[in-house]
Formats: sequence, C-alpha cells, structure tokens
Amino acid sequence: MDSQEGSSEEAEGAKERGLVYVWKAGSCSITPERLPGLNGKTVLQAALGINHGLLLTEGGEVYSFGKLPWRTGPEESCANSPILENTLLGQHVITVAAGSFHNGAVTEGGVVYMWGNNSAGQCAVANQPYVPEPQPISISDSETSPLLSVRILQLACGEEHTLALSLSREIWAWGSGCQLGLITTTFPVIKPQKVEHLAGRVVLQIACGAYHSLALVQCLPVQEMKPIPERCNHCSQLLITMTDKEDHVIISDSHCCPLGVALADTQTENLLSCPSLETLEGRSVTGSQSEDCQKSTVEEHMLVTLEPDGASMLSNNDGQEDSGISSPGNILFPDKKEVKEYGLSDNSLNESLEKSISTEPDQPSQEEQLSACVSGPPSTSTSALNSLVASCASAVGVRVAATYEAGALSLKKVMNFYGTSSSEVGSQSGSGSPGPEGLKDSREEQVRLESMQGKKSSSLVDIREEESEGVSRRLSLPGLLSQVSPRLLRKVGRAKMRTVALTPTYSGEADALLPSLRTEVWSWGKGKEGQLGHGDVLPRLQPLCVKSLDGKEVIQLSAGGHHSLALTAKSQVYSWGSNTSGQLGHLNSPTTVPRLAKVFGVWSTAAGSDYSLFLTDKEDFQPGLYYSGEETTTENNLYENNCTKSPVLLLPCSKIGYISNVIAGGESCLVLVDKNVMGYIASLHELASTERRFYFKLSEIKSQVLRPLLGLDNLGSANTIQLLQEMASRFSKLCYLIGQHGASLSSFLRGVKEARSLAILKHSSLFLDSYTEYCTSVTNFLVMGGFMLLAKPAIDFLSKNQELLQKLSEVNEENTQLVEVLNALFFMPFGRLHNYARTLLKLATCFEVASPEYQKLQDCSSCYESLAVHLSRKRKEAEYTLGFWKTFPGKMTDSLRKPERRLICESSNRGLSLQHAGRFSVNWFILFNDALVHAQFSTHHIFPLSTLWVEAVSEEAGNVNGLKITTPEEHFVLISSTPQEKTKWLRAISQAVDQALRGTSDLLLHGAGGNISRQEPPISRSAKYTFYKDTRLKDAMYNGRWLSGKPHGRGILKWADGRMYSGTFRTGLEDGYGEYRVPNKALNKDDHYVGYWKEGKMCGHGVYSYATGEVYEGCFQNNMRHGHGLLRSGKLTSSSPSMFIGQWTMDKKNGYGVFDDITRGEKYMGMWQDDLCQGNGVVVTQFGLYYEGAFSTNKMMGTGILLSEDDTVYEGEFADNWTLSGKGTLTLPNGDYIEGLFSGEWGSGIKITGTYFKPSLYENEKDKPKALRKLGTLAVSPDEKWKAVFEECWSQLGCDSPGQGDRWKAWDNIAVALTTNRRQHKDSPELLSRSHTQTLESLEFIPQHIGAFTLEKYENIKKYLIKACDTPLHPLGKLVETLVAVYRMTYVGVGANRRLLQEAVREIKSYLKRIFQLVRFLFPDLPEEGSTIPFPVTATKGKRSFCSGKSDSRSESPEPGYVVTSFGLLLPVLLPRLYPPLFMLYALDNEREEDIYWECVLRLNKQTDTALLSFLGVQAKFWPETVSILGDIRKVSPNTKDACFASAVECLQQISTTFTPADKLKVIQQTFEEISQNVLESLQEDFLWSMDDLFPVFLYVVLRARIRNLGSEVHLIEDLMDPYLQHGEQGIMFTTLKACYYQIQHEKLT
Repeated sequence: MDSQEGSSEEAEGAKERGLVYVWKAGSCSITPERLPGLNGKTVLQAALGINHGLLLTEGGEVYSFGKLPWRTGPEESCANSPILENTLLGQHVITVAAGSFHNGAVTEGGVVYMWGNNSAGQCAVANQPYVPEPQPISISDSETSPLLSVRILQLACGEEHTLALSLSREIWAWGSGCQLGLITTTFPVIKPQKVEHLAGRVVLQIACGAYHSLALVQCLPVQEMKPIPERCNHCSQLLITMTDKEDHVIISDSHCCPLGVALADTQTENLLSCPSLETLEGRSVTGSQSEDCQKSTVEEHMLVTLEPDGASMLSNNDGQEDSGISSPGNILFPDKKEVKEYGLSDNSLNESLEKSISTEPDQPSQEEQLSACVSGPPSTSTSALNSLVASCASAVGVRVAATYEAGALSLKKVMNFYGTSSSEVGSQSGSGSPGPEGLKDSREEQVRLESMQGKKSSSLVDIREEESEGVSRRLSLPGLLSQVSPRLLRKVGRAKMRTVALTPTYSGEADALLPSLRTEVWSWGKGKEGQLGHGDVLPRLQPLCVKSLDGKEVIQLSAGGHHSLALTAKSQVYSWGSNTSGQLGHLNSPTTVPRLAKVFGVWSTAAGSDYSLFLTDKEDFQPGLYYSGEETTTENNLYENNCTKSPVLLLPCSKIGYISNVIAGGESCLVLVDKNVMGYIASLHELASTERRFYFKLSEIKSQVLRPLLGLDNLGSANTIQLLQEMASRFSKLCYLIGQHGASLSSFLRGVKEARSLAILKHSSLFLDSYTEYCTSVTNFLVMGGFMLLAKPAIDFLSKNQELLQKLSEVNEENTQLVEVLNALFFMPFGRLHNYARTLLKLATCFEVASPEYQKLQDCSSCYESLAVHLSRKRKEAEYTLGFWKTFPGKMTDSLRKPERRLICESSNRGLSLQHAGRFSVNWFILFNDALVHAQFSTHHIFPLSTLWVEAVSEEAGNVNGLKITTPEEHFVLISSTPQEKTKWLRAISQAVDQALRGTSDLLLHGAGGNISRQEPPISRSAKYTFYKDTRLKDAMYNGRWLSGKPHGRGILKWADGRMYSGTFRTGLEDGYGEYRVPNKALNKDDHYVGYWKEGKMCGHGVYSYATGEVYEGCFQNNMRHGHGLLRSGKLTSSSPSMFIGQWTMDKKNGYGVFDDITRGEKYMGMWQDDLCQGNGVVVTQFGLYYEGAFSTNKMMGTGILLSEDDTVYEGEFADNWTLSGKGTLTLPNGDYIEGLFSGEWGSGIKITGTYFKPSLYENEKDKPKALRKLGTLAVSPDEKWKAVFEECWSQLGCDSPGQGDRWKAWDNIAVALTTNRRQHKDSPELLSRSHTQTLESLEFIPQHIGAFTLEKYENIKKYLIKACDTPLHPLGKLVETLVAVYRMTYVGVGANRRLLQEAVREIKSYLKRIFQLVRFLFPDLPEEGSTIPFPVTATKGKRSFCSGKSDSRSESPEPGYVVTSFGLLLPVLLPRLYPPLFMLYALDNEREEDIYWECVLRLNKQTDTALLSFLGVQAKFWPETVSILGDIRKVSPNTKDACFASAVECLQQISTTFTPADKLKVIQQTFEEISQNVLESLQEDFLWSMDDLFPVFLYVVLRARIRNLGSEVHLIEDLMDPYLQHGEQGIMFTTLKACYYQIQHEKLT
C-alpha cells in the first residue's frame, strides 16, 4: 500500500495511514484518543465487542485490547494497549470480526480461527466455556463426496452465534439460537452448518446483531423467477383460493403458512395479519402494535381503496408517514420459500373491500379519497393462477363482464390520478420541515415512484403496465381479470403510457466487475424489538426477505444490539429495530419496518449496542462523523440521559484527519484515520464524494424528469418516442453504472486504497463505452428535434417544476427557454468526464514520474479527457445539424432527416456548383456523414458515401477548381468558387468517406486522440449498394469489393427478380470464378451455374444445373455452351435419361460427340450438326447390333454396314433407323452371301430381290468376311475425334491453333493456371490433399534444357509429365482427365461391344500422337518420333543374349541408344487410366478362343511336375532335382506339384498387374531370366539356349502360371507395343509367349 507513495514518502506515508482513535460511547461531545502501543503500524480493519476490540494490521497480524476475560494472565485480561495474538503469527489474516464476547479471524487461505467466550458454542468448540487462544475450526461441505473444506471470505459475530460467508457465497452458521437460520432445535450447534434457505443465492455481505442476523443478497435475474407452487410446501393448503360471491368471483392469494414463526397464541396470529385495520363495516380490530401502520405496507402496494363514505382511509399526516393501512398478506411471492412466513390475512376484509370497489363505480375521485397503492411483484400469471382460471372460467363467464366494467371505471380514476403530480419524496424530516432538497413530501407520489423503483425488472419491461395490471387485479377479479383481456385492460388503464424500462438493462459485465445494486435484504433471528424489519415482533427461524427494501439498492448492512441499518447507493440510510436511545436516527414509529434516518450523504455506517455512527460527505469532501443514540449530559451535576432527536455531528475530520472506517461496539467507538499525505487521500475522497452526489443527481433526473416525461401523452411520432426510450434506457444504464461505481468507491475507501485497483482505471472501457453510447442516443434525439417536440406536451409538467429542472441541469440564468434547460439537463452527465480526468491527474502527481502507477493514471486521464472533447464535438455536430434542419425546406427534411445523420457542410453559400448546369437550375450540395445529397428545386438525390469516390480534376482540363465525383451510376464534376473552397470540400468529402467506410467516427479510445485521420480514403473498398437506373442492374443489390465506382473483386449481386451472382468482378462485370442462380418460376427451382465468367458472360469451364434436372458440365462462351461439354439429362428413373459428351457450338451439338440413350439402350458415336446426328457415325445397341455409316437428320441414311451379334453382316443402303432400302450385300456367319435389293426393318422380316452365293468350301475357312476386315472405314477417323478437347488445351497454353504460338507464353499461362487454381482452393483447403499440394509445388519448376539432349533430360521430362497429369489444375492434367472421361463414356456400358475394339485402340494411338505434339511444343528439344538418344558410354557393353548365335540384339541397330516414341513417353501416363474399358473390350473380343485355352490349362494343370515336364518334351537335363519349398530344400519326387520353376511362374503371373506393354514385356524378360537362372543352377556350367530347348520349358511356366486372360494380354501388347521393339530381344521373347498361347489352344492331349 505504501508502494504508491513515492519512495521518499515511504516512512511517514506508512505511518500516516490506518491510525486508530478510540472514545467512549454515549456522549455527543467527545475527544478521540490515539490508541497507544501500535508503534506506527498501519491498521487495515478493526472490530469491537461489548468491552474489547480487535485490530488487523497491514502485515496480517491481529492485536486484541480491552477486557479479555478468556485470557489467563491477570495483566492480559484487561489490556489498555493492544496485545499481539501470537497463535496467529505467520497466518496472514485478511479479516477479523468481534462478537459481544468472542472473536474470529479469517486467513488468506480461507481458514477460520475462533477464540473467546464459548458458552453457547459460538466458537465452534465443544464443552469449553472459554477458548483462550485462536483455534482453527473446520468447515466442510457434507454434500461433496470427498469432504472439501470450505474457504471463507467474511465473518460476522453476534452475542451467541457466528456466521461465515464462503467463497461460493453461501452462509455457514454455528452457536445457539434461532438467529442461526438452521433447521434445528438442538443448541449449541458446534459443527458449522450451511444455511440451506439461502443456498444457491449469491450472498454479498452478512452482519450479526446481538440476537439477529442480516444478509445482503443479489437479486435473481428476472427470468429465473420460479413458477409459483399451487400448494404451500409446508402445510399443504392451497396458496390461492377462490370464493364465489353472488355477483363476482374473488381470488385470494393471501394464504400464509404458520410454520417458521414461533407463535405465542392465537391472538398474535390475528395481530400479525391485521395490526390495525378498519374494516368497511366500521369495526376496528386493534392490537398492541397499532403503531405498525407501516409505511412499508403502503409501499408494498397492496390495495387501492375507495371508501363509500368518502372519508380518507389513509390521510397524509403532517408529512409523516405513519398512517398507511392495508393488509400485508396480499403478496404473491416470487419464490416458493418466501410464502411460508407471511402473516395470515383476514379474507373477509379483502372481499368486502373488493366488493365495495366493484359495486360502487360512480365514486367521485378526489385525490385524498384515493389511497394510492399498487399490487406487488408482478408475477401473478403463473401456473397456479392459470390452472385456477382455466377451471373456473366457464363458471365465471357472465360475471366477468360486469365486474370488468366496474373495475375498469375505478381503474380509470386511479390512472387519471396518477397522471398528475410528480415529485419523489426527498425528505422524511419532522413535521413540516422543508427537507434538504426542498421537495414537498407527497405521500402518494412517493408510493407511486417507489413502487416503480421496486420492480426488479432487468429487461425492458413496461413498469407502468405492470402497475396498471396490478391495480386492476385488486380492483375486481384479482387474477382473472388480467387473464381475461390484458389488452383491453391496458387500453383502459392508461391513455397512452409508454413502455420503457428505467430500471436499467443491466450489463452483465458491469455487474461482474463492480458491486451489484440489485440487492435484497434478508433477516432472521429474534425480532422482539422489530429488528428484523418485517413489520412485526415475531422471531424467524429462517431467513426472510425484507420486502420493503426491494429496489432500494442497499449496498451495506450493519447490525447493532437490537437494531439494524441499511445503507443505499443513494447515500441514504434505512434503519429499524429498537429505538430506545434514538439510535435509529429518526423518531418515526413504528420501528418494525425500515424508515429513512435523518442523515444524508452517508457512505459508511456502524451500529453499536444502542447507538449508531454514520460517516457522511461534508461540503469540503472531508468525511464527517454523525452520532445517533443516548446522550449523557452533566449540567448542574445532574446526570441525565436523553436521546438525540436526530443524528449529531460528532467531529469534523479536520481535527484528526480523513476517517476511512468507523466501528461501533458496546462501550467504545473507534475510527481509522488516514493523514492526507501529498493530497492523495483528499483526492480519493473527493472522487468518491462527487461520484456519490453525481449518482444521487442522476437518480433524481431519472425519477423526477425522465419518468414523468415518458408517461406523457402525444409525444409525437413513434420514431421520436423510440428515440426517447432509447435515450432513457441508455441514461438508466449510465446511471446504474455510476451508482455501482459510487458503491465501489465507498468500499475502496474502507480498504487498502491502492490506486491501481480503482475501477475507473481498471475497467475504464466500461465507463468510456457507457458514456459514448449515451452520447449517441442523446445526440440522435437532439438531431431529430426531440427536445423541441418534448417541450409542447410537457409544457405543464415542465413549467410546474421549472426550479427543480434548473437546479438539476445547473442552468443559472433566469429566463432560459425550456428547451435549453432540457438540453442542458441531458447533456449534464458529460461534464463528469472532465472531473475523472482531473482527479486521475491529481492522483498521478502523488507518484514518482517513473513509476508504473503514474504512467497508468496519466494515460487514463488523457483517455477520459479526449473522450470528453470528442463527445462535446459530437454535441456540436448534432446542434449544427439541428440548426440546419430548422432552415431546410420541409418536404425534404422528412425524407432526409435520420437520427444518426449529421451535417458536415453544405453549399448554400453558392460555393459549389455543377459543371454544365443550366442557367436557371438550382443545385445545392449537402454533405452528411453518410451521404452526399444533391438537391434541386423539388427533387434530391442521395449518394451514399461508402460508394462515392472524389478526386480533384487535373489543372490541364481547364477546370481549375473542379472536383470529380464518381458513384456507381453517376459521374459529375463540381466547380468550386475558390481554391480554398475546393480544398475544404475535397478534404471534407474525403474524411467523411473515410469515416463512413471505417463504420465509426468515434475516436480510437484508450490512447491516441482521433484527430489524425487518413486524408485519402482507399480507392478499393467493401460496400453495399442498390442500383437504381443501370438497365442491366436496376434494383439489384451489390455487396462486396469496389474499385473507383465499379464492383471489382469478390462480391454478391442480387437482382430483384431473385437472380443472384456470387463471385469475382472486374470493372463492374462478372469476371473470374463465380456462382449464379436464376429462379425458374414454373418449376419452382433454380437454374444454377458454377464456373468461370468473362466480361459479364459465362465463359470458360463451368457446370450449369438446369431446373429441369439437366446438368451441363463443360465450356461456355458468351453465356452459351461452346466447346467441349457433357450434358446429362434426367435421372435413371426419369422418363428419358441420356448423356451427351462432345463438341458444342453456340449452344448446339456440333462436331464429334457420343450420345448414350439409356432408355433405348443405344449409343451413337459420330458427327453432329445443329443438335442432330449428321455425317458418319457408329451405333451400338445393348442387343449387340453394330452399325457404322452415314447419318442424316438423326436417321441412318445412305451407305452403311450393319453387324449382328452372330456375325451376320449387311453392307449397303439405308433409309431410316435399322431400315434397309436399296442395294446391298448380306453375308451369313458361315461365309454365304446374298447380293441384291433389300427393303424392310432389321429384325422384322426383310424383302430381298437378289442372288445367293455359296463360296467354294475348299477356301481357307479362317478367312473372315471382308466386311469384318474393313470395319471402321465408315466411322469417324480417330484424329477427327475430340478436337474441341485438344483445342481447349492449346488455347489454355495461349495458341490459336495446334503448334502455333509462343512457347514461353505457354509456360507463363501454365504458371498462372496453377497459382490461380491454388489460390482458389486455399479458401477450401479440404479439396487439396498434402500430396496434391506437393505435386503443385514441384510443378513450379520448369525442366531446363541447355546443351545436348541426354537420357537424363528425357527422364526429367517424363517425370514432369507424370506429375502434370496428376493434377487437373495443370492444362495437360486437365486434358488427360477430360480424355479419360470421354474414353470411359464411349467404351463403358452399351459401348462395351467387341466390335469397337479396333476403334478403341486407334483412338488411343491418336491421343498419343496429339499429346506428343503438345509435349514437343513445350519441350522443343525433345527429338521427334522414332529418333534415338545415345546411351551414356558405360551402358553399351554387349549383354549376353539368351538365344544362341546372337549377341546383344541392340548391336544390330547402327547406333545404340534409346528410341524416343510417343508410346514410351506417354503410355505410362495414359494407359493406366484407360486400362479398364480397353481391357474389357479385349476380353470380349477374345472370349471364344480364351475359353478353349482356359479349358486346356485347367486340364493340363492336373498333372504333377514331372509328368507335365515329360509330356511337354522338356529335356531331362533341364529338370530341377531339388526345389525349395517354404525355405526347405527338397528332392523332386514324382508327386511334387507346382514346385518346379516356381520363381519363374510367380514372375510371369505379374503380367496381369502391369498396364503398359513396355512393363508387360519387362515381366516376360524377367521370366526368361528366372528360367535360365534355374537351369544354370542345376547344370552348373555355362550354357547357351537354343529356341528348341527353351520353348518347352517356357510352355511349362506359362501353363503353371494359369493366367486367365492371356489372350487379351497378348493382343494388347501386340497392338500397343513400341514398333521398334518388334525385332529386338523383347520382341523375340514376346513372339515366344504368343506361340505358347496358340500352342496351348491346339494342344491335343493323348
């Protein structure tokens, strides 16, 4: 703590804090004395018992003084100077408490120590009348499974009991008596127990009187109000009863449970419910406590009575409030537990009262006849009532109407009465005294206003509506009426009351950081003197809420011997209980309910055994100490005892210093005093004192100005009312925050007083935000002329209270206008910011400049100062704007005037004109903070600033003072009269645009002032805009990026007709990648396009899903399908599912394409024109028919060939689909053929005129029909297919036609494609796997070629191609992906027809040729097809050839080297992807011969190894003698099977796992090597194979390999192997394999 005095101050600074002064209680003239023996230790806290005291010093040590009978030593049992409690040394105590004769202390760890008198178990030690030394006691929660010890925050001790408040805000109690609040009758309670009644509530503070206990509890949030139980959970009676009278129904909620109250006899039971009630018949029930005509009951707003005889039941007695009568029972509690202990009410009273009200509606309503009170907490419409209402609604039906009228009339009167006067009670001083605030004590008014405050509503609940409902409930049908028609009721109840909560909308944040003001006071224990505050003298075994303190914002409780004090945030004190010595600070009776004490500006209280001490704010901010209690005078040696009439000033602080704490005990009083070193303490007191007064003032404004204003009728338009309500609620929020801050400062002063823990420092943003929010709403109200509008309807109210208003608003001039006064009043709070700044600076000067505290205070001070300046600027802007609206022509004002719109500048001084304007045109430019308005005679146009660009016109253009304004749909030039004017406007518009874009004109809080703003707003920006005249975009709304007046970048455009585009724009047009939706009204679905755009049109690749269900995926140009694309129509289940893939031109199928008609099971592959089949084509059907030939307008017309499944062939003329017509030849499967004229449909009888030929039987039967040999001649040539796909790839590389273009430009295009695609995928990273990302990164390096082309470079190119084809983001990859897609589309499904095999092979070769062209374009130094690359020198050593007589076959070619072919380079990339459909065609084509081969293989494989070897004629010397089976070497026996040449067999089986012919040939080569390896091992000598020896062994291996589709493998290799390999070594090996295949087919088994 002394750390914040500069180091030089340390020594004295420490001594100057926490000084202890003591004096004897019971006298008004005192001389406090310093307590000796503390040698300069700072005391943080003190506590007093009846005859002793405790002190807690800064180091956490505890001292005792006074009479200490529990101590052993005689000199210790009465200590005049403090004695250190050695047991507690080293424990670091944080708080102490003293009961009448016992003590407690809490350590930092939350452990409680108790010592002193223990006769009633108050020290929680068993069987020990005294506890001499502090002893730790264990408090553990039995509800937790491992017993956790409870950490304690605060202690309070009474005479025979102790309470502890835990860290989790629950109360624990021990000792004896009902004041423990425990459910037990066995005392003493030695083991601390939890007070279950308050479990789950947040307890803020506890206090113990001698025999009673008080707790300050945070209110429950409104929504947590529990539903009201239907029956009392103690005595099981119905809580709500219904009595059916002859003309109406009465619902009474006045049940009160007798349990929980120690009842003496039946008489007190009655007294409890009606202390003094005159029933209407005139009988009077009085009791011993008739003075209990409580203020509280009036405040509890129970009844509105209209007496038949006109005499006022509640008169206003000389300004005293002791004559209110009503039944205290009629509250429906919001908490089920609270129902238990409310007095029993006399039902007949309610009934007669209610009857009188509803049966005599014509009572004259004069003020004094109405005792004004309104029903309690508005939570009646809950389950109990609802069920009740439901059950009796039918029975009541008719009567309700009658009652309703009656109730409504009396209700009207009540409400009329309410509409009139308005001033809250400001004083409760003796009869007739004017009171410090000079307000008349209006009883009814107080009730009304306090009832408003009493609502604990935290949402924008309509207070007045609650009231009117409450009134009506009591007037007639207490629950039913409001259930029947609340709307009607409200109409009657209030002419036009406004809804706004003045109970603030609490911000949870502030409540968490600062003390809450939403509190309730709960009390329990002995109530003999009324010290519980419930309006009776009964004891309570369990905590009960003191209802009359609800909403009073209590922040501190003190409990004396037999009285209690509650301090509120408004610095008022409510006191109740014993008043024998005048300790309550007022002489009002009864004292069984809280009353205001006659002392103001209090910020700390202490209650002694029979007196009270109050610490108040004096004028000079120094604390003053008031005393209220017994007064002993010794005049003329006569010893008299008097009571103080009202609190007496004991001593001003100037005598001893600044008092920070006041403690009252039995015989003596004690204060802790700080000396004002360097003005630090004084500054803190000034801050706290002014903040508390400020809160009082804000509360006054709220209750005496804002509330009445909100209640007035005809406040103008709904808009104004809304703004007023918003201002009111923000005002309330600010007011609440200030109240919290005042309370936090009061407790701060009682504590350590470290500057860094000041709330305005620690939570400055809370304050800055609240002030800024309030400023926004009050300036908005001002701009809309709110104060002028208010002045009219409020004129009566305002003129009546002119003095009050002037006083509150601090306006001193005499004849100020009302508007001005109101204006000043609502802007008054902002002055407070300067005070904060000033005080923080004062505090800063108490520290050394280098210290962090100084820095923090300094920064924070400048923060508040700059906010104050900023807000005053805002006010000026608002007033300037208001002034402008007053002069502006009326019609336009209505449309342009908006609450948040502020004027920046306008051109009425002719400073700005429009270029090329007509002679007589009027152009007026007005710049607001959100728009530039161009006004003409009768029209005006608004240009929002977020889409407005401004630049100075260059001087060359001749307009020296021109400003060019650009908006999305207008461009115009403004000419200013002078260069200064031009600069002014340019700067104003630029700044306004900049601020509009940043979305706030508020300065950057915390730190820098907001004056430094950018001069130039950004050209590129994000904004929303709705187009109004652009033909294409009329009424469309755009939200996204802009550049100089045009949408540019990402954005979303929505048209009025439902169309929507979301994607990228360039200079106002859709360009780049985007998504587009067009609603289809007829089908009630959207057309949906996702893909690329160019200059506002679909262009490039995209997917268009039509509402009809069709999907087109492919290329677009100018919004049309153009290029290669795939169109899917219908689902498989729909009527006509089909697929087309091929070339499109201008939205029509044109060029080569494949059409799959799924319903008819036909596939067409051929040329198209204008969406029709036209030209050559092939059709295959699912029934195996095959047609190739000419088509015309979708029909087979002209020459064609038709094959059926059984090899019947027709060649000739066609006239229609499958219809023969004209010359032709029909060849039968066996070779016979017919020539002639044919007509008729295939498959349904054909007419023939012709000749039948039977060719010679001796011709070779293998000769296939000619037709089969020349299949494919009438089909589209392979190079003509898929031209669009290749063209697209070339154009992506930047070439107009294949091979024509700049190579480096092509590489640039590839790089661009990769990076843009990657960027696009960054938004959705899930699309890119890690390997994909790596592939993309590696593709960024282009293979370099310098010098001669070597094999290494060839390998690099190959690797590059493999990677490029791995990602569709690369143009080559895209090409390969598309080719794979079209290939599969063509040859899968119906297209898997064996007749298409040759077509399929040709197509692959064509792909290879065309891709090779692309690759050579990109890598020009790649040699052309068939050239050789020389081998590196090392590799040329001749290898042994397997075949006798030949050395390495390569040596035959003139120059050894690697031959470059498209097959070798590209098949590894392409074939694996195309393999499945291709191999399927081979399998179909070779089906018959493979079946024969397979049958043979299965038969031969039944033999053992030796048998098979000998059968195949393998020479015996090649037979293996031993074989290794699973690692064991075994001899070959005659039974061995599948063991010989096993490694070669395994090797050959891998042929099925490879794709490319080259890989398959390698497998064959390895098989040969394995065989020779085996043979060499058994022969043990060098050996040259001859073909005759080799073939049988190889045949054996082939048989044992059991390859199912060997024929397909052989044909595939044959068709696609590199041509140059045919005569090499691999070629010979392949020929051997082929020979084996044919050999096996023709093997004759003997």
